[in-house]
Amino acid sequence: MTHAALPFSAAADEPRRLLTGGAVFLFAALSLVVPTGYSLGPLILLLASVTLAVKRPGLRLERADRWLMVALCAYTAVVMVGALWHGQGLSSVDRPLRFWLALPVLFWVMAYPPRLGAVWSGVALGALGAAGFALYQHGQGAFRAYGYMHPIQFGNISLLLGIFCLAGAGWAWQQPRRRLWLGLLGLGAASGILASLLSGSRGGWVGLPLVFWVLYRAYGRGLPLKTRLLALALVLAAGLAAYGLPQTGVKHRVAQAVDDIALYVSGERQDTSVGLRFEMWQGAARLIADKPLMGWGDRGYREGVTDLAKRGAVHPRVADYGHAHNQFLDTLAKQGVPGFVALLALLLVPLRLFGVYLRDDDLTVRALATAGALLCVAHVDYGLTQAGFNHNSGVMVYAFWLVIWWGLLHCYRCRQGAFPAREAGR
Repeated sequence: MTHAALPFSAAADEPRRLLTGGAVFLFAALSLVVPTGYSLGPLILLLASVTLAVKRPGLRLERADRWLMVALCAYTAVVMVGALWHGQGLSSVDRPLRFWLALPVLFWVMAYPPRLGAVWSGVALGALGAAGFALYQHGQGAFRAYGYMHPIQFGNISLLLGIFCLAGAGWAWQQPRRRLWLGLLGLGAASGILASLLSGSRGGWVGLPLVFWVLYRAYGRGLPLKTRLLALALVLAAGLAAYGLPQTGVKHRVAQAVDDIALYVSGERQDTSVGLRFEMWQGAARLIADKPLMGWGDRGYREGVTDLAKRGAVHPRVADYGHAHNQFLDTLAKQGVPGFVALLALLLVPLRLFGVYLRDDDLTVRALATAGALLCVAHVDYGLTQAGFNHNSGVMVYAFWLVIWWGLLHCYRCRQGAFPAREAGR
């Protein structure tokens, strides 16, 4: 496949590239260690992107770029139309609107991509910070680490930063200071996973086999059999250690989930953590069956589950929750079939686009594609047990990491033009 040369002069645009690098670094490094830290980097990039209205670089958009833009626009448009249909007002589209706001950031990153050292170091430090914060809260007596948000969101984002570090291994391998970068990213990966374990967010752990499948597709097939077996042994050993060490809380959380399922199936209790999820899913399914086409809207959903609770169709505590603890069921119940299709496009179209480059000969390109694919796969997994897009942190993390990884891939998949080979790896 032939790619267009990069559409700018690296030397002339160095200050803007440094700004991009600093903003992406802050986005990654501060996401979990300061209140709403996930907003600072994107805000800087969004403000910077306003200048594109004055200076318009030639981006040379390709078909894949347009498909990604369509996926972002379609989701927001469908949610906005649904809000108007249900008479909710524009306040209900505050979070989905941020997918549109990510578009100018996409153009900015395409025009002025940062050096990758700033990106990967920010990701690693963000994961290290999350682990440090989680250990501190654990030491202060918190049963589940939560940072400045809900433990599920904290755990999922921590895990995401950790697996981003694993994706960066291909880029690190070709750096002059290979051991330093591999060590930093390895430590970041372990830290992100540790923070997730201390948060007790079980939904993220379920998706780890999918994560390893993406990593295997990107890096595993070219490795000798002995190396692959050693990597598998290390993964299994780490999993057993995480399960066996009481300090992680993994064994307790797994046992609790098994007990919750047993109590629910026997009919003895429905108000456990897992049991309430089953009840919420059942309630959402009932509402979907009643209004499959356009859904109920946010207010209608709350009224619907309240009515179901009053009639004894679901546990009364289900009425206390404004979403179904499942992104797919929640979207289908509130926005109907159009919203559900738009959500699938938002997750699967980028996954397909990133997946094309998982076996690229250029390890820099492969690392960026792997990070983007892992972003999508992780959010498919997270969506099974949490409605992450109902939280500011969930929307910001997915929307802006999506455009950052794709913007970088757009630029770095070609080493001709403004980037000499040695700079592309930096």
